Amino acid sequence: MQEPTFLILAALAEQPRHGYGVIQAVADLSGGDVKLRAGTLYGALDRLDDQGLIEVDREEAVDGRLRRYYRLTDSGAGALAAEIERLRRNATAAEQQLRRRPQASFGGATA
Repeated sequence: MQEPTFLILAALAEQPRHGYGVIQAVADLSGGDVKLRAGTLYGALDRLDDQGLIEVDREEAVDGRLRRYYRLTDSGAGALAAEIERLRRNATAAEQQLRRRPQASFGGATA
């Protein structure tokens, strides 16, 4: 699962959100590292909807424009949970490898 997809699913885990709300939540979750553009987001939302991972929760008119809210499905929650576990396993394995790394010496000091 790609990072933007993971973050979109995570953004929808707590509550339904409209597109701009998803963009804001993804930026918050990533500490500002991931900034989704509207075109990228809506393409991803359509794909995730087609895959059954999210669905439209409701629509409302705001200032003459339709605002669509999306929510995570049970299938999406399962996919998110599986990805969290996969990332956790990989992070643990990487951390173990890093601990086994010999300490380098720089100018007589160890890092």
